[in-house]
Amino acid sequence: MDIIYIRDLKIETIIGIFPWERQVKQTILLDLEMGTDIRRASKEDNIAHTLDYKAVTKRLIDFVSHTQFQLVETLAERIAEIILTEFAVPWVRLRLNKKGALRGAQDVGVIIERGTRN
Repeated sequence: MDIIYIRDLKIETIIGIFPWERQVKQTILLDLEMGTDIRRASKEDNIAHTLDYKAVTKRLIDFVSHTQFQLVETLAERIAEIILTEFAVPWVRLRLNKKGALRGAQDVGVIIERGTRN
């Protein structure tokens, strides 16, 4: 299995459980690793046969910026579902970082893997 990745994708969204978090957009950062097979695309030099990471990015920016969740866990699950179902990716590893959520910590967030990695 080959992996197409996106690092440090910044998206503004409403996320959190505290009242102030429900009123201001915060920046989340996404790291994605998506399993795919790039052999046909590389042989034919044709984007139609690979995972279009620009399309994935546009879809996630649209989704995340227009939704509101309390938990990063919920947001991570929804993002994984979109990637697996809408882009026919068999496996995804997602790191969602809610930078600045804990005083004294550089990062806080979740890392999830969904699907089957061959």
